[in-house]
Amino acid sequence: MSLLSAHRLRKSYGEVAVFSEVSLSLAAGEIVALLGESGSGKSTLLNCLAGLDTPDAGQIVLDGHALEGLDDDARAALRRRALGFVFQAFHLLPHLSVADNVALPLRLLGQRDDARVQHMLQAVRLDGLAQRMPRQLSGGQLQRVAIARALVHRPRLVLADEPTGNLDPRHAGEVLDLLRTCTRKAGAACLLVTHSEAAAQAADRRLRLDADGLHDA
Repeated sequence: MSLLSAHRLRKSYGEVAVFSEVSLSLAAGEIVALLGESGSGKSTLLNCLAGLDTPDAGQIVLDGHALEGLDDDARAALRRRALGFVFQAFHLLPHLSVADNVALPLRLLGQRDDARVQHMLQAVRLDGLAQRMPRQLSGGQLQRVAIARALVHRPRLVLADEPTGNLDPRHAGEVLDLLRTCTRKAGAACLLVTHSEAAAQAADRRLRLDADGLHDA
């Protein structure tokens, strides 16, 4: 069963079409790379799939829930439960320790599970740095914290927007390996937005976005 399906999405800003006829489906354990030129609408598509933006036409079903049938509060609740985000700019809270940053999705769900936080830090090889602050970490370490945070609440779908864009090739490879391994162990699906051909090679499928929709890459 698909964890995410989208059918004939269209998005425009005024008279400018961003994309149209976008359809895709992601299954559990699958990693799909989304490629495209700068300005092709990759981040806009990610925001629509997450329910942060609304397409002009089309249907999105996330974990069995049609987004167009949900109000803002219901969409936010679904995001907190079913989605994990990995951002290029990390978006860690600078005043929280590594462990507290990773624990944040659980706390938003009203949960406290120190053992699960510790398990995720071990999975990304940061268990010795739990009490460090983000300013004390390297770029590769920051991205690993972001991956742990995205997966700690066991989301059904992980959206990764250029997660290796700020990293050198060695750290980029490590981060992609961790993202792939952790996503599959969790039985989640992952949509990886990237400009990097090397990053795309880590995916099970490669798709390219342009104004006319998605195409095999």
